[in-house]
Amino acid sequence: MSNIITVSREFGSGGRELGKRLADELGVAYFDKEILEAIAEQTNTSEWYAQEVLERGMLPGYTLHFGHSFSYYSPVAQQAVNLMVAERKVIKELAEKQDCVIVGRGANKILEKEEPFNIFIYADMESKMARCRERAPEDEHLTDRELTKKIRQVDAARAKTQEMISDFKWGDKRWYHLCVNTSGLPIPETAPLVAEYAKHWFERKERYR
Repeated sequence: MSNIITVSREFGSGGRELGKRLADELGVAYFDKEILEAIAEQTNTSEWYAQEVLERGMLPGYTLHFGHSFSYYSPVAQQAVNLMVAERKVIKELAEKQDCVIVGRGANKILEKEEPFNIFIYADMESKMARCRERAPEDEHLTDRELTKKIRQVDAARAKTQEMISDFKWGDKRWYHLCVNTSGLPIPETAPLVAEYAKHWFERKERYR
């Protein structure tokens, strides 16, 4: 069985960078945007549309729980289900092939039977705003109020999409093996510490299997 790490994160917490650096530290594969590309290809949709549905909860009028059966779907809702099915398939196929780090996409729930090491990355609003401004496009000029609203909207969408595929409450510490507060912490210095923790977790898991 592969050693799999899933990284869930608040917007602006540095979770994506930490996930990539963690994969580099451990010498394992890293999957993020590649999953979205594969989903779009399999469902014959654009990456933009797949992202809107799977990451940003574009279907506010529907409550969809993966694995439940429904007697009727509108074409739009059915397409959302098709995207979730493809997402599940792609993530499982990637995880079966190699040790890896997967960022987002509800992988902690999708791969529950594979017993992954689940991480949640969070930070205070000030730190998240600072990271967002560092990485913002040159033509983006949001006020503090606008940026705070954007961060909260993205996090709310991530929570909603998690609920679409599971009963896991996004961000609830009970569903993660490690929660990391990156407020004021440089990601390059944090990743090696998380890597060591993950190594010990997998060693202990193997010892008591």
